[in-house]
Amino acid sequence: MRLLKSESGFTMIELVVVIVILGILAAFAVPQFANLRAEARTAAVNGMAAGLRSGVAVARAKYQVVNNLAATTVDMDGNTVDVAAATGIPAGTAAGIGTTLQDMSGFTADYTVATAVTFQPAGGSVTCQATYNGTTGVVGTSIGGC
Repeated sequence: MRLLKSESGFTMIELVVVIVILGILAAFAVPQFANLRAEARTAAVNGMAAGLRSGVAVARAKYQVVNNLAATTVDMDGNTVDVAAATGIPAGTAAGIGTTLQDMSGFTADYTVATAVTFQPAGGSVTCQATYNGTTGVVGTSIGGC
């Protein structure tokens, strides 16, 4: 007759308890991760808006230094930026405000309407964007759908 040895290991109930605990932890972690992506897109839009404002300020400052109110371009680090005569506000085009930006990676620009140029981050909706008005130089943000 064979003697039964005492076997060690986890019981089925112990395994089920561990799986339930992991499921509960995952239920809290997934929404936090999704929220971090939205916060990252919001921060990216705000960063793009700050970059646009800086580009407008530098272009206007360079325009004032040249002191030629009839000029329609300024030189920024070897790049020619299209600006409005008399104000120096960068045009709402790729050759205007688009040239003032050093890097637009992660964003899609739409220059279709010069008074409402949009910069959307990857994965954002139409309500998650920075906007630029090529006539007034005003920059705005819309972060509702980030």
